[in-house]
Amino acid sequence: MCDYSLHQVSSRPARVGENLVSTRFTNSITRGFTAVNEPNVAICLLPGTEVAFEKEIEFDQSWSFFHKHKAVGTVARFRQVNMDKPNTHHDALELADGRIVLVHALREGQHATVLQLPAAQRAAGDMPGEAAAMRGEAVLGNLR
Repeated sequence: MCDYSLHQVSSRPARVGENLVSTRFTNSITRGFTAVNEPNVAICLLPGTEVAFEKEIEFDQSWSFFHKHKAVGTVARFRQVNMDKPNTHHDALELADGRIVLVHALREGQHATVLQLPAAQRAAGDMPGEAAAMRGEAVLGNLR
């Protein structure tokens, strides 16, 4: 799923092994991920997707001038937060130390690789009918 502020941007689901880069989208108020070879397409992650950054994860903090930057590692799990608030950022990363950081706060230009998709998505991806149903698409059977 992609954040509410990316609904006007072309998007597609992430794939295992895919190389991503954090970016700010044109005509959008948010940051997100694109594939390295598709800079104008938002890559949507499902909750539970694990990503590995090539360097320490960097993010913007309004209070960072007053606190020493702590290393946060290179691996994170995608989460969604504040789902009860429709017009706020939902896309977030859970870091190794348990902190939750909005994807919107990621510094631009960071490279990451999709390590794995959630188990339910992998299992459904093996069965076309179930995968389509999970995406909310109609699965047409033999209705006669």
